Amino acid sequence: MATSAGKGVEIRGTAVARSGEILTPEAVAFVADLSRTFEPTRQELLAARAARQAELSAGGLLHFLPETRAVRDGEWRVAPAPADLRVRKVEITGPTDRKMVINALNCGASVYMADFEDANTPTWENMVSGQVNLADAVRRKIDFTSPEGKRYSLNDTLATLVVRPRGWHLVEKHLHVDGTPVAGAFMDFGLYLFHNAKALLDRSSGPYFYLPKLESHREARLWNDVFVRAQEKLGIPTGTIKATVLVETFPAAFEMDEILYELRDHSGGLNAGRWDFIFSVIKKFNHRSDFLLPDRAQVTMTVPFMRAYTELLVRTCHRRGAFALGGMAAFIPTRKDPQVNEIALAKVREDKIREANDGFDGTWVAHPDLVPVAMAEFDRVLGTRNNQLERTRDEVRVSDEQLRAVGVPGGTITDAGVKSNVSVGIQYLESWLRGVGAAAIYNLMEDAATAEISRSQVWQWVHHGARTVEGTAVTKDTIRTLGRDEVARLDGPGRKFGDALALFEEVALADRFIEFLTLPGYDRLT
Repeated sequence: MATSAGKGVEIRGTAVARSGEILTPEAVAFVADLSRTFEPTRQELLAARAARQAELSAGGLLHFLPETRAVRDGEWRVAPAPADLRVRKVEITGPTDRKMVINALNCGASVYMADFEDANTPTWENMVSGQVNLADAVRRKIDFTSPEGKRYSLNDTLATLVVRPRGWHLVEKHLHVDGTPVAGAFMDFGLYLFHNAKALLDRSSGPYFYLPKLESHREARLWNDVFVRAQEKLGIPTGTIKATVLVETFPAAFEMDEILYELRDHSGGLNAGRWDFIFSVIKKFNHRSDFLLPDRAQVTMTVPFMRAYTELLVRTCHRRGAFALGGMAAFIPTRKDPQVNEIALAKVREDKIREANDGFDGTWVAHPDLVPVAMAEFDRVLGTRNNQLERTRDEVRVSDEQLRAVGVPGGTITDAGVKSNVSVGIQYLESWLRGVGAAAIYNLMEDAATAEISRSQVWQWVHHGARTVEGTAVTKDTIRTLGRDEVARLDGPGRKFGDALALFEEVALADRFIEFLTLPGYDRLT
């Protein structure tokens, strides 16, 4: 049942514990103002995405923009970072459930990114209760007692809190403004800022954000315009908000300077969002057989096009005085198999050594046990320095041809890789449909980004008639058989594997590429 929350505003979600503290008339009106002011621009930008995709599908290529050459060639820098965002050696990410918030803030990381996007199923309960948890955390009054009676509370020293709202393409169907679902980005950002900006400032911190899925500097400009209006409405100084952009779409890699420029008063830097970047490469050029990628595990950060993207990111950021953050280490240590841990941790160390030596200011991990591993490597390189902004990497020169040189020398598609994609994709979607958006699968923390790689690779291989090195044709029937076998192996009481299989087949086997699996997935959520 819809309830009125002011003129033209309806809340269509059921009551959630303490939702009255978050969905106050004033807070909802603040979100509604953002929606009314900026929704037309959001729609224009989504239409621009579709137009660009049509150009690419017709044979176009991505390149550095000639019309913004003056920005790339200009001598400008972003505004300085506040004190508690100057050290970002290790950042941990995860959803906003109460126990996770406490553990992430306590784990010794420099930053905790509280995620309303890829690591979170956007059920109404998750979105509203996550806001409750963050408001409590900001005020340092959050605690949690497990069913077993174990109590969790905050330490004296905490990670700096950064929040990731949903991307521009997602809506919140439980909150309508003038008859239209509000953008998830407006709701997540608006509610958090409204309730917490002044409390954060009172604690010598501030409202800090990660911005996902941007595809152009114009999309960054929209966020900047949102920030300016929001700060004016709340009476806080322009530049109080700081936002780090995830360069996790292929088009954004060609506009890194421009994105920083648009956000220069509010910029926290750029992050190399490796998993979504790989997914975006497949998505943008899904029609081209020469962009066919091998098994996911073979698309490492050392292959040429990924190397070009990350080195350009460090150079771009440090030239502008902005932080450069490295990619996710998704491994989850296990107590059951020390040998698995030893092999995986060696790969994590290798990854973090490379990032630190390349000049990154910090990196991402998915599990608290990886914080000391990653921290040790960045401490080794940085010593007593807070960051590596002085390493401008002037020797790096990356052309648009190098960024477009998608491929993995010697890469192969294997039977095991196909089976893994099907298994991981279905297991993740089953978890997501149950409301858990970060799932431990085969000792890796999977979220929507990694699930997107799994299903998009399957689509790509089927669409282009790929064969594995063992000679197996990757067809729709092959995938359906593997999917049914996985469901038969894993299904049980209280699980949603039948629904997960149906959703996986929809996003992996459709005749036309579906842009995001979360779009049809969201239609299945109540």
